[in-house]
Amino acid sequence: MPRPSSKDRLLDAAADVLLSDGAESLTLEAVAKRAGVSKGGLFYHFPTKQALTAAMIERLTKAFDDALDQAGDRPGDFLRAYVRATLPERHTTAAPADRVTVALLAGVLVDPAGLAPLRERFAAWQARLADDGIDPAAATAIRLAVDGWWAVRLLGLSEPGPGLHERTRDYLMEAIDRAAHH
Repeated sequence: MPRPSSKDRLLDAAADVLLSDGAESLTLEAVAKRAGVSKGGLFYHFPTKQALTAAMIERLTKAFDDALDQAGDRPGDFLRAYVRATLPERHTTAAPADRVTVALLAGVLVDPAGLAPLRERFAAWQARLADDGIDPAAATAIRLAVDGWWAVRLLGLSEPGPGLHERTRDYLMEAIDRAAHH
């Protein structure tokens, strides 16, 4: 397996700092120390904390975009890919990637300007969903349900447990199929 790039190692170290010490502890010094690099080595890739959090958001949204690129071209396929990329097929506890997302969002709340790239990605995803070959209102309602569920999972706000998780996800997928046939 190839070694991660120094840039990826720094982003992983930043995620570790967020997860272990909280958003208020995310400093360039803490990330450099966690990654075992000099501050100069960190500054080469990320001259500011904002550049670091922007790169973390870029990495998270790229992974999501890569999953969405698997969508077919039938009506509703992009929305189906959105559900699959957001919600696991079976109930699980929060994955490390989910915890990184929560920690990153907490960090971005410290610097609200960091939300701009995320807003742009969500706008692009919404535009694509509205042009997915099904009623844009149905696609948007399902997207909002999925986004709400995603937030509930991330924040631990009484998400559906085993059994209900799967039934609810199946219900959303069936709703897409119904919308695609109208």
